[in-house]
Amino acid sequence: MKKAALILVLIIAVAGAYLSWWPVPIEPVRWTAGTAPGYTGPHAVNNKLVGLQMISLGAEEGPEHVVMARDGKLYVTVASGNILRMAPDGSAREVFANTGGRVLGFDFDAAGHLIAADAVKGLLSISPDKKITLLSDKVGSDPIRYADAVIVADNGKIYVSDASARFAPARWGGTFEASVLDILEQSSTGRILEFDPATRATRVVGRGLGFANGVALSQDGKTLFVAETGKYRVWKVSVDASDLDVAQPGPQASVLLDNLPGYPDNLMRGMDGRIWLGLAKPRNPTVDKLADQPFLRKLTLRLPRAMWPIPPSYGHVMAFTEDGKIVTDLQDPSGAYPETTGVTETPDRLYIQSLHAKSLGWLAK
Repeated sequence: MKKAALILVLIIAVAGAYLSWWPVPIEPVRWTAGTAPGYTGPHAVNNKLVGLQMISLGAEEGPEHVVMARDGKLYVTVASGNILRMAPDGSAREVFANTGGRVLGFDFDAAGHLIAADAVKGLLSISPDKKITLLSDKVGSDPIRYADAVIVADNGKIYVSDASARFAPARWGGTFEASVLDILEQSSTGRILEFDPATRATRVVGRGLGFANGVALSQDGKTLFVAETGKYRVWKVSVDASDLDVAQPGPQASVLLDNLPGYPDNLMRGMDGRIWLGLAKPRNPTVDKLADQPFLRKLTLRLPRAMWPIPPSYGHVMAFTEDGKIVTDLQDPSGAYPETTGVTETPDRLYIQSLHAKSLGWLAK
């Protein structure tokens, strides 16, 4: 009996030491999470996203970003690094290009080049004849570690979110894994960059964002809308800002949508002035309760991954106007289509983006 008791004590001591002291990559920062609003008001529970129709992606998965290009084709980025091209109904699917990384967002410039935010490679340009050119992977000597979303302005300037200066997907096991580390740490190292093709210069527009994600431009081209995933909000930031710290924003930056019920992801301009936003997952009460508990957030990473506080799937996309009025809210509480990261709107369809889905979902309008 004494031997068994001693072994038990040793096991408890070792487990306690492991949970308390085993090295983890994050250095959590205290922050305050507002009380989650839940699915009420403009986000009242509904089933308007239930019953998506599906377009097969073959062996591919993760249609994270979708664009209907001027050639009438859908371009879709997937987890393999491929950029797929297909007809609007999914037929005639082909691989347009493979960057060797993971493109999370892209847009087209006036010359028809696909401008890609590759989370591994940086900011890329892919010509219509499929030639891949690196535009930027540094700001000065500082690497772009997590290129996430990108938009090309009418004047040719390119705006890209660098989600985290701490956790590069190439080093930490992929885009999802790196995002979990950044959001748990809350050191707010995300930033918005501008690349000027005329000068080849890359500069910081704004910084201090808790996982800088989706980016969209106002109709007049003067304002950037930026999804701050880690803090459940959407910002308005002037394109003329320079190295602006959003912790002290001033007149060039303000929060447009705050305390959202989920993690905001991609932003896409739609029709009739709408801006679409995908909420990749709902908020997790445990994560919010740990906001001011740095030690417990470290302890979380010492647990088996199955015990991490990853929220369940919950389909949720919404649209808002430039003044922050929510005009559309579509949900699927069953989460049948995982991680609804954004929406691509065409005259007759809504294509639903996803980080991990094995097909491309769509709704008829």
